[in-house]
Amino acid sequence: MNIIIPMAGRGTRLRPHTLTVPKPLIPIAGKPIVQRLVEDIAKVYDGEISQIGFIIDRDFGAQIEADLKQIAAAVGSEGVIFYQDEKLGTAHAILCAADLLEGNVTVAYADTLFKADFNLDASKDAIIWVQQVDDPSAFGVVTVNDHGIITEFVEKPKKFVSDLAIIGIYYFRDGANLKAELQYLIDEDIRKGMEYQLTDALENMKKKGLEFVPGQVSEWLDCGNKDATVYTNKRYLEYLSNEKLIHDSVQLKNSVIVPPVFLDENVTIENCIIGPHVSVGKGSAIKNSIIQNTIIQTHSELNNIHLKNSMIGNYVTFEGTISDVSLGDYNNIQ
Repeated sequence: MNIIIPMAGRGTRLRPHTLTVPKPLIPIAGKPIVQRLVEDIAKVYDGEISQIGFIIDRDFGAQIEADLKQIAAAVGSEGVIFYQDEKLGTAHAILCAADLLEGNVTVAYADTLFKADFNLDASKDAIIWVQQVDDPSAFGVVTVNDHGIITEFVEKPKKFVSDLAIIGIYYFRDGANLKAELQYLIDEDIRKGMEYQLTDALENMKKKGLEFVPGQVSEWLDCGNKDATVYTNKRYLEYLSNEKLIHDSVQLKNSVIVPPVFLDENVTIENCIIGPHVSVGKGSAIKNSIIQNTIIQTHSELNNIHLKNSMIGNYVTFEGTISDVSLGDYNNIQ
């Protein structure tokens, strides 16, 4: 199977953290969002993942491209970089990785994570992963008949038709079929607004007889904004609570750790209460502080703070008493 991950967006809802780092590389419990996504897909697929295509903006840079290839290598796959130079919608983004649209293909958007307790059934024509939601009017949803087959795709329904929201992960048994339908939209200039939409291609495939079935996840986790990302970090720390989350090189001095907490290598904690639900990146130092439900990235120095429900970027120096903040990279606040 090949995996295609569109991730060329700028992540504006997660600024200032995405001004220097693409959103899919923001860490969740010590690993980038996109790495968590790749690992979660690998867990539910009982087979070889041949190639992973990352569709990115051309200006992301060589280091990020190398990091993405390493993420693919970690699950035994080859990472391939594709560029989306114009932001022309979901269908256009996927078609940028046309070379990988053959055989079994999974398409997954890099701002959504999930938990599932099933194996992907590669014999199905197509699977659209969904989750029940309380307010379906904010999402694209699917309707399902008595045989468990998807009958309709509805974008942000004003009246209730279904509570099964599309979470942004799709499986196709024949990637070439999807490729042809995406190309048809481009060739015929079929757009909604100014963009080519994947749902239009799915509708055409369904009309031609392909059977789409829902794959329901046990939990859907969003990383769209600061609060959602902090919550996702909390849930992953809870999933991983039985694993070793504190690196051997961590220095703890006169401090209390309230698990689950992730502390990366060369972290220093002095005169603090840390946790629960805190992730601290490598090389960061925290003194005289109380930190709860917060993501702190690498090489940051925090002193005399009480933080909760917060995100702190890389190379931040922060001394104060604010309790709910979102600071991007290289801030210096005293």
